[in-house]
Formats: sequence, structure tokens, C-alpha cells
Amino acid sequence: MSNDAHEPFGADAENFRAAGARVLEQCTNLLATLADRPVKPPINGEQSVARFGAVPPEEGMGLAALDALDDLFSNSRTPNGRFFGYVLGSGEPIAALGDLAASVLNQNVTAWRSSPAAVTIERAVIEWIASAIGAPGFTGSLMGGGSMANLAALAMAREQRAPANEAGAQPGPIYLTAETHFSSKKAVALLGLGTRSLRTVAMDGELRMRPDALDAAITEDERRGLRPLAVIASAGTTATGSIDPIPQIAEVARKHGLWLHVDGAYGGFAALAVPEKFPGLALADSITLDAHKWLYQPLDCACLLFREPAAARAAFSATGEITRVFSDDPIESFAFFEESPELSRRFRALKVWLSVRYHGVSAFRAAIRKDLELAQRLASRIDATPTLERLAPVPLSAVCFRWVGDRKLAESALEARNATLLTSINARGRVYLSNARINGHFCLRACLTNHRTRPEDVDAVVSEALAEAGS
Repeated sequence: MSNDAHEPFGADAENFRAAGARVLEQCTNLLATLADRPVKPPINGEQSVARFGAVPPEEGMGLAALDALDDLFSNSRTPNGRFFGYVLGSGEPIAALGDLAASVLNQNVTAWRSSPAAVTIERAVIEWIASAIGAPGFTGSLMGGGSMANLAALAMAREQRAPANEAGAQPGPIYLTAETHFSSKKAVALLGLGTRSLRTVAMDGELRMRPDALDAAITEDERRGLRPLAVIASAGTTATGSIDPIPQIAEVARKHGLWLHVDGAYGGFAALAVPEKFPGLALADSITLDAHKWLYQPLDCACLLFREPAAARAAFSATGEITRVFSDDPIESFAFFEESPELSRRFRALKVWLSVRYHGVSAFRAAIRKDLELAQRLASRIDATPTLERLAPVPLSAVCFRWVGDRKLAESALEARNATLLTSINARGRVYLSNARINGHFCLRACLTNHRTRPEDVDAVVSEALAEAGS
């Protein structure tokens, strides 16, 4: 809008003051009305393109450009206490302000010399996270999501067991279960190891990896002359929240010299509230956590922890003259890009740092405990309802169930009925569920990782399912 060639966007402070006040008001109104909004937006694909797919204007609209935000809010999935889909945190508002401040400050968190305060804060946040979940002394970095963290962890495992950075990848078995997150399958493909290298280990009745079956699978591959690379254990599987027996798995991994990666993207932060459910995390070589799940942070904010920085440097260290660090000081010489696949990195740690400082760690522990208790409440309500059937234990906060009616329908008919039920429940906009498949059965799934969820929100899951099913 500016006619000044030296200030093509106008005066920064003046623009920000006016636009910022307007956006803050709109966001505050959104938060104030979350509970009254439908969880699923009343919009279809064609309408979304018509409303938001327009070509940007050649001449600026000024503050009128912000008018579209209200329409955007009304046609987005609402992050209120009745959203139970997938595994998604609720976006704590103080953390959102941290994201705003990080964008205004616009630091590239590559190395201490380029962003001293931001790098120091991220390293402090990582140190706190590691200690809080029971893995003191681990280090690491923040990343975009659990998929990237799992990819980086397996790259480290590959470089330790079968170095590939110079000569190329050499496939070797990697052990997981049928409940392991699918991002690990993507990771082995991207790393050139091939999905044929994956070995699916048998589980027990609670959908946890069996250490004896793991040991047998590794032994058989070694007998065949193969070189096993890694084990992927889960600290909260995506579908059910099952927690693999990490101490016993770690013992098997050590016996055979394998890298142990723990995917705790969903469940790992629950160790703040119920550490007794997560023994042995410190026995892992690497751990994935998602702060944008059960630490209630806005997207995106994942964390990769690892025991040995040397392993990260072996996988990722690479630099050029433009990024060469000249200092020998142990603090000032630090560079995230030497221990991470990322070079350009946003200041993700600021939202975590502000949010935890503002509320205190005890508030997060209380929120997680509340989610755990509400999940048990939902499980009990389902168990007490004759026309509903729970299909898996509830060790954390994911509850898998299906409508069974009078239990006379064939399995194929049950699957079709529950798939239709999922669509119709979500279309009502009062609760939002996702789906899973447990032991071959299609089911509805509610996952609680939301600081806004109340008992009446959880009770609505059962009432909405019964209302749509007609019983």
C-alpha cells in the first residue's frame, strides 16, 4: 500500500499496531466462543475453494484483508473440548503468543552465533523435556513433527549400524509391531533401506511388543547372515495408546547390539504425570515426542532426544564456508545443523518456554491427569452401554469402540454400519471422532489430548453415538 520506495510495506510498527490489535481481537473472540462452535466446519470442498482459493490482489487491501479471518475461523475445525480425532493437542493460547513473538523476531535457529538467545532457550527446553520424562542427560532438538523426528532417529541408527552417508544404504532388518506408527515405514523407504527390511513382531493381548518374539526374530535374521539395525518401540501407540515393555525390549536390543528408538510422539509427555507407566525411557538411544500433542502446544513442535550427540553428528554433520563456526567456546560454537537434518529452523522453543513459564509444570501435569481420568470415564460409559463394545484396553487416553446393536449383525455389516456412523456423528458437529482398526475390526476412536475437555464433553461421545445409531 505504501508509495515510499524505501518502505514498500509501509511503516512496520504502525502497520503492526493496527493490524495486530485487530487480529488479537478476532482471536480472542474465537477463544471466547469455542464451546458454542460446531467441531466440524459446515463447508464442502467446492465451497472451500470458492471462499479461500482466490488469486491475491495486485494492490493491497489494507486492514480489509483481515476481514477474511472471521470467515476462516468459521470454516475451520474448531479446537474445542469436543474434538477427539487423531492425536492433536489443543493449542494453548499463551504458547500461541509465543509463536507470534517468534515470527516477529524471525530468528533462524541454526547456531549460537546466528541466534544466541534462541539457541540457548531451545537447548534449555530440550534439557528440561529430557529430565521431565525420565531421560536426564539426553540432548536433541525440536522439529516439525514426529514423522521427521522418527526419520532422523532411524538415520542415526543406520549410520551407527551400517554407515551409508558415503557409500550408500545397506538394508538391514528393523523391528516394530503392527501398531507402530506408519511414519516409520515412510522413514525406511526414504532412507533407502526398503520396506522389505521391516519385521513385524508379535504382540501380547494388550497390543504390546513381545520381547521374546523380538529376540527370536533378531536371532533368526542373524542366523541368516543379515545385519539387524534397529528396534522401534512405542510409548503410546497411535490407535490405542499401548506402551511397549521398554526395559525388556532394551535388554534384547543391547544383547544383539541394535539401536533402540522409542516413538513417544503420542504418549511420551504423559510421563510428566504418570512416570510409572513409562519405565526405561532412559535406556533408549533416541526418543520422539510431540509437544503439539500432549504438551498442548500449537503446531508444529516435535522433539527428538538422543543419548549420544556423536551419533547425531555422524549422521548429519555437514557444513560449508558460509556456515563455518569460528569459535572454540563450548557454548558459542554450538550448531544445531551439525546434529539435525535441518538448517533453516524456526524458533519453536519460544512457545514451549513461554507456556511452561507462564503456567508452571504442575499445570501441565494436572491437564494430562485430567485427560487420563476422562478417558477412563469414557471407557466406563461405553462398557456400561449394551449396544456399544470397547475393542482395546485404555492405558492412556485413546478409547476404541464400536456400535454393535443387538450383536446379530455379521462382521461386514458391522463395519459398514460403523463407518457410516462415524461420518454421521461428525457431520452433526457436536463431537469429532476418528477411526482405527483393532484386531481386524473397524472402530470409532476418541483420543483426549485437550486441556479444554470437560466431563460433559466426554459424555457427549456416547450420547451422540447412540443418537445417530438409533439405540
